[in-house]
Amino acid sequence: MPFSGNSDGSSAALLRHYELLLVIRRCEERLQRLFAEGEVPGFIHLGIGQEAISVGVMSALGPADTIASTHRGHGHALAKGMPLNGFFAELMARDTGVCRGRGGSMHVADMSIGMLGANGIVGAGLSIATGSALAHKLKKDGQIAVAFFGDGALAEGLLHECGNMAALMNLPLLLVCEANGWSEFSPVSSQIAFDLAQWSAAYGIAYRKVDGNDVVAMADAAAELAGQVRSGVGPALLTCTTSRWGGHFEGDAQKYRAADEARGRDPIVVAEVHLAAAGVGQQHLTQIAARVESEIEEAIATARAAPPARFDAALADVYTSASIGEAL
Repeated sequence: MPFSGNSDGSSAALLRHYELLLVIRRCEERLQRLFAEGEVPGFIHLGIGQEAISVGVMSALGPADTIASTHRGHGHALAKGMPLNGFFAELMARDTGVCRGRGGSMHVADMSIGMLGANGIVGAGLSIATGSALAHKLKKDGQIAVAFFGDGALAEGLLHECGNMAALMNLPLLLVCEANGWSEFSPVSSQIAFDLAQWSAAYGIAYRKVDGNDVVAMADAAAELAGQVRSGVGPALLTCTTSRWGGHFEGDAQKYRAADEARGRDPIVVAEVHLAAAGVGQQHLTQIAARVESEIEEAIATARAAPPARFDAALADVYTSASIGEAL
């Protein structure tokens, strides 16, 4: 069901994008309920309203391309191809999760699909993706790395270090800024003193800005910049304007934010307009929605039936067997 691959601009490709938009939206809506009911431990950060960015960028990538995500990374993981069963089992702390329940929402990863991990540290995925881009270049495998980050991360020194290194070393790195206007609890306007287009020009990095709520525009822009990066001309930066519908984290009272703050355009509604223009009827969309709902509920039921993550295996894949024995 999750789709990753080059967009061919056809209604068939748009339908795949639409289905994936629905998968991400409905998964996060279910996570809201599961979290409220105590079935998802820890904090979760939802990206409702920003789904088109994940879908659009991943449409320009192949299975071997790598991505580094953020604390708001459910959409990235699902769009890259993470299976629903493993996704829900991970967030619900089950041993059958993609990280055996050890990572949870903010550290979910799946190396088999090139998903290098979500990250609880603002901007930390930038260095992970830069390292992956260097590995791609050294191996000459023709793949690229993608770093997702929010506009709040622009104040982090790591962005400047990675941008400088990627430009100097001509790395196959695509930087994707999900510009929702917020840096956790503060408006970005009070945090950032520079213009990102000018910043990119200073480093000699190709730059483009796109409507992050329009999956067609996103797919086109991602295909263009990913193609440039893949051709060996160096890194590129794509700024995707969007809006954060919810708080910084699920349960955030948002007292710092105007209650009547306007939401951006709904990526799902925008996609439906494109589909209607392509002659796709509502009945078809209803069938897709029903299938998505069914698959999500099945994945949740499977996760509930799975054994919980094992505490005695918590050190696995972190230390060597000898070190574990000494620690115990």
